[in-house]
Amino acid sequence: MAAQAEEAAQTAGLRHPKPGSKSMTAPEMRNQGNKELPCLSAHALWKECFYEKIQQRCLSLQEIKVKMICAQKAEEEKVKKREPCDQLSKEWFSEEKETLDTRIYLLDKLLPTLIPGVEKLLMEVKRKNVFAPDKESTKFNPLIFLGEYLMTHNPQYNISTKPGPYLRGMKMVTEELKTEMPGSISGRLARMKAEAKNKRKDREQADNLKSQVKEMRKEALAIQFKEWTVDASGSIPLALVQHALKSFPDAIVSTPIDVRKAICDKLEITDTLEKKVNIDVFTEYVHFYTEHFSNDVFQEILKHLCQCADDFQETIRRDMWRQMFTDLFFACDYRKVGLLDRQKILALLVDFYARSPVVAKKGFCNPRQWPIIELQETELVDLWGGLDGQEVCEELSEKLPLSQTGISERDILANEPVGGNRQSTREGVFEQTGMSEAETGGISREENQAAESNDAEDAPVAEVVKEVPARKESFSRQHGSQFGQQTRSEKRLQDLLQDQGKDLHPFMAEIQNCWASHTRSAFDESCLNLPQFVQLMETFVGEDISLPTMKRLIAFIKEEYRQTKEEKIKQLERVHRISRLAQRKLLLEALFQKWDKDASGFLDLEEMDAVLSTFKEGTEKEALTKAKKDLCSCYSQLSRVGKLSPKAFQTFLELIASKLSGNEDETIDNLVAFLTTSVERSHMECLQSLTRRKWLHDIQQAAETSGGSMGPVYQAVFKALSQDAEAHGGNKKISAYIALLEENQQSPERGQILLHYVACTTDDAPYVLNQILYRDMKGVSFVAVEEAKPIHVPRVQLHGNIHFWNYDRTVEERKGSLLVLPLHDARWRVFGILGLDTLRDPCEETIFLAHEISFYQGVSHAFSKAYHHICALENVLQMTVTAVDWLYPRAPSIHTVTTYMVEPGKDKTWDYALRKMLTTDRTGKKETHSSPALLLRKENLLRDYLFKCIDSSEVTRTSVDGEYHIAVPLRDLSGQALGVFDISIGHRQKLPPYEHKDLQKMLKAAQAACLEILKRSLEETKPIYVLEAEHMANLRHAGILFHRFMLQDLQECVQKLNAESFAEIKSYVEPPALVYDIVKAVLLLLHPNWKGSEKTENWSQCKLRLDDNLIQKIYCFDPTAASVQIQEELLLDCITGVPRAAVWQHGSAPAWYLYHWVHTCLALAEITRSLRSKNTPS
Repeated sequence: MAAQAEEAAQTAGLRHPKPGSKSMTAPEMRNQGNKELPCLSAHALWKECFYEKIQQRCLSLQEIKVKMICAQKAEEEKVKKREPCDQLSKEWFSEEKETLDTRIYLLDKLLPTLIPGVEKLLMEVKRKNVFAPDKESTKFNPLIFLGEYLMTHNPQYNISTKPGPYLRGMKMVTEELKTEMPGSISGRLARMKAEAKNKRKDREQADNLKSQVKEMRKEALAIQFKEWTVDASGSIPLALVQHALKSFPDAIVSTPIDVRKAICDKLEITDTLEKKVNIDVFTEYVHFYTEHFSNDVFQEILKHLCQCADDFQETIRRDMWRQMFTDLFFACDYRKVGLLDRQKILALLVDFYARSPVVAKKGFCNPRQWPIIELQETELVDLWGGLDGQEVCEELSEKLPLSQTGISERDILANEPVGGNRQSTREGVFEQTGMSEAETGGISREENQAAESNDAEDAPVAEVVKEVPARKESFSRQHGSQFGQQTRSEKRLQDLLQDQGKDLHPFMAEIQNCWASHTRSAFDESCLNLPQFVQLMETFVGEDISLPTMKRLIAFIKEEYRQTKEEKIKQLERVHRISRLAQRKLLLEALFQKWDKDASGFLDLEEMDAVLSTFKEGTEKEALTKAKKDLCSCYSQLSRVGKLSPKAFQTFLELIASKLSGNEDETIDNLVAFLTTSVERSHMECLQSLTRRKWLHDIQQAAETSGGSMGPVYQAVFKALSQDAEAHGGNKKISAYIALLEENQQSPERGQILLHYVACTTDDAPYVLNQILYRDMKGVSFVAVEEAKPIHVPRVQLHGNIHFWNYDRTVEERKGSLLVLPLHDARWRVFGILGLDTLRDPCEETIFLAHEISFYQGVSHAFSKAYHHICALENVLQMTVTAVDWLYPRAPSIHTVTTYMVEPGKDKTWDYALRKMLTTDRTGKKETHSSPALLLRKENLLRDYLFKCIDSSEVTRTSVDGEYHIAVPLRDLSGQALGVFDISIGHRQKLPPYEHKDLQKMLKAAQAACLEILKRSLEETKPIYVLEAEHMANLRHAGILFHRFMLQDLQECVQKLNAESFAEIKSYVEPPALVYDIVKAVLLLLHPNWKGSEKTENWSQCKLRLDDNLIQKIYCFDPTAASVQIQEELLLDCITGVPRAAVWQHGSAPAWYLYHWVHTCLALAEITRSLRSKNTPS
């Protein structure tokens, strides 16, 4: 009844007053009425009072109406209960269609008035006893009575009578009959009501089913919660649940798109483990994100949660091991240097592995093999050979100084109580701290602290300086004068930092602030810092190590790790040297920025030479001349361009110091002091320089965080130009554009090269973007390209050789200045231009000033660095694609290979992130992500093995979601991880031996190719081309480098062979088919003209060619040379039918080498053919 009353009230256009609305003001009532009243003027106060009274009156009438309707409905319900409908009325209901209209008419129009009249008539006849036989006839006329009744109760006059049970039943029958009438309003209304009723019924059934499913799912989630490791209060961190949900779409490849969106869009990861959830909150939280999932998807997510719970338990166990390894590191590093000798640790692991029982060895990772040792430390014969069943050559053991103490297994067991006490202490600490170790991604608090302070090579200078004095102080007390000279050098450098701090401090602070977060360690073959040591030990012990074995290992390492006095001194000297070089680098970079006041990125060599010639009153000019000569030999472009980059500037000062007499460090300090006082900068000049450098840093940061896209870089460049024009250029309105040099293949008669405009400011896009400037067209851009110097046209209207892209601009409007800057690479080769003009500026005087031109040169230099950074990244990814394509046919046990690239944080306070660039599934299908996903450490707690790999620059192995993963770092030139290969091998813990070998070959060649790509972008190094096709490719097909290093490894393996190595093959009278096919393919590759001759068709002739001459030809053979004619179809006919596994099982090392050499030559020949078909210029 209440619902019906509300419906009736709404039809009247009124609303119920809310509780407490009597004290509401007029504006509040207007807002509550949903704009039912007209908008009033703020000054019409009387109108507000009037409408307030009207509103109150309407609300009171509304209440009266609602009460009346409610009372009427209640009365009707009482009547129905007291007097039920007469069943006789149902006799009018019939399915007969012929009389349907008549019956409806009678029941609707006539009978509701006639039947009460007949009832009254009968009652009147009975009252007057009209039919009594003993009574005289009266004047009562029934027709007149009935007529009077019908007239007085005419429905038109709305004179209603109280309906009886029969009439109420008849009314219900009428409504039912109307529903049977086709095409009538009542029929349509009835159908609508029936449909609504059915829908409501279906909805109720669906709601009931949903509620049942909801309860069942909550029960399942409650059961699943018990599989997690809870704390004393029965709770788990909310972040773990969030990470488990977030990782579900990546764990299940077939996850529907709507499920991915439901999780990724709604879920927000918390950055703390302090917030906990109990079983009830866990159930509600997970159900909120999974309530719309299908049953199949929900079952999958239950399995995923169970797997995540298992992974979390494993993480807790591994964190305990890692904490024990952390304690072991601090126990061995008793001098607090922060480094351990890597070779000694490897030797101890080899010794412990050799002394361990056979059962324990199965769980360990062999310390003489990768990933314990590096691929570069593995002999090529072991990497490509190993066909005799030996895992690795014993030569490695001679390189590692094994312990000579002769400790026995009984001695190791004797130390077990010490390890046991430590373990019990560690367990107590773990219980007290709860899950605080997991909060840092599996690295304990002590490990994080040591990672920040001990990574001297990578840490910012300020952090290095803080740690060294304390270490030096504790050690120098014992060794006295051995560090006297070194201490004086460091003290002098500290004094210099303090003396020059007033002038250089702003620059040094800005440099340190721009440095990215240095939580990443650089690999060093001689030493290990804390993260690297912990990761190495974790890799060694594997997955299933027992607690007693762990105790024995820790006790053994702690007892046997010893350093001689000379080794300790050498290690401390190393730390001091790193600290000193880091301080010097910071100081020289700040000095460079002080001299480079306009942030152009370069200093003039002649100007610097003139200033330095006055050093010591000009008495050291000879040394300066020698240093300048050596500098030009290191940087060949200096004699041509005369510009010093920051690195060349530092090298120049170091060369001068080496040519002067006296201590080199003291000389450099004197040079820095001299140069610092030789230039003066005002406070405004310093602020302007720092502001401009911040804009230049934004360009480089855009390149490093764009995921390989040039769009953000273009935006950062134009933003820097516009900001400087506004702040330091008199608020000029500039237009800017970037054009890159390309080969003119479509119209070579117009010039061999052209300028393609790839980016411009927004207003100029309709006229400039994607335009082509040919050499035969008007313009000064090609002059800037040829001369490699900036071209400044102060007034374009007076020049006569300017090309205007905007033809809508009239000749009178073509006024302003034009500046064209050439874009140089690291070796000062021009690859494009950066143009600026002021044609849009309405001012008359819009000439670019000298300091503006210098800064714009700095912008062009920053863009060049950013552009080549992205080019290098693209080349690395292209090389990665080639490497994975090579691996997949050879290692079918590998499920997926995912390539991530590291993106640094905004500054030193931000952590790095991982960008998911490339994914290859088990079928070899590759997906290059156009919008690469970004992985943050705080959002991937259960996948922290990737971040551990990056942190330590070491290989990590773990089990995630029931699959075993191998994370392999891809290192840059400094040894830090540039990217990571995430290799999933399914449910097996190890790959088959030959697949494991192929994985190592791929990783070794990929790492070497990556370093070669990065070296080619340096200014001080010249590219080394081994193959002829490398000149032609010019790194446009970086995959050629991967196969080049494969070829070089195989050539070295073949070179180590001799005539005796082929003795087994020559001994065959009738050789196996695979051996003959391989030898034939090699001969045809080197001598294609021998096709069909006795030299290849007759085995007795073939085996005569297996000699030292053949080895030398293979070593010097270049399959990409233009003079080499490779008949690929002929070679494929020889080796296509040779199964690789059969060659492996045959066990012949020469046949194995030659088989791979032929395949590598064919791969290089195919790449060379594709490059030549594209006609790429050298």
